[in-house]
Amino acid sequence: MWLLLVGGLLALFLLPNVWARWVLARHSAPRDDYPGSGGELAEHLVERLGLEGVAVEVTEAGDHYDPEARRVRLSPEHFEGRSLTAVTVAAHEVGHAIQHHQGYQPLLARTRLVRLAQGAEKLGAALMMAAPLLFLLTRTPTGLALVILAAVLSFGTAALVHLITLPVELDASYRRALPLLKEYVPPYDMPAARHLLTACAFTYVAASLASLLNLGRWLVILRR
Repeated sequence: MWLLLVGGLLALFLLPNVWARWVLARHSAPRDDYPGSGGELAEHLVERLGLEGVAVEVTEAGDHYDPEARRVRLSPEHFEGRSLTAVTVAAHEVGHAIQHHQGYQPLLARTRLVRLAQGAEKLGAALMMAAPLLFLLTRTPTGLALVILAAVLSFGTAALVHLITLPVELDASYRRALPLLKEYVPPYDMPAARHLLTACAFTYVAASLASLLNLGRWLVILRR
């Protein structure tokens, strides 16, 4: 019974990430019939849509849009690649730039929440480093309470941010990127493009579940 429960929980936490990676990899083969790379499509869309101040860059930190720097950042394989995955990911990230340009409030709220979450994670990390020593020195429940608080701050806030991010990601995929892709991607590729846009959004679900898994692991350890 316990093995089935543990197996089910692991599947719940791991499958979204595995599925998203599988979908992205499945459509990453180079396409000779595509006129440009993901980076070139992103640059074209930024210019065509008049997104002033927005630039497209290569990054090793994963595909994302930085609202503070106003940068669409793509991994090398998506910036340089001529694949359905590359152009779809590029359109998705440009979708965030469109949200920002149009003053889409959920994106702006997420940006503020991310700053708060980063501060909470730093505080949580500091407490996690200090609490065991405090517990050993004082032998009081205060040290244990600090460790629990640190775990909640570190992983709980990260999970919350990722979950709140999901509606923003879905909007970027389906309201912003999908209509654009219909103009550049052959009709027979559109079903796969929709799957890719879903995968782009649900990578944040996987990240949220990973944060919750880390939080649960810490709580289990601390109960021993």
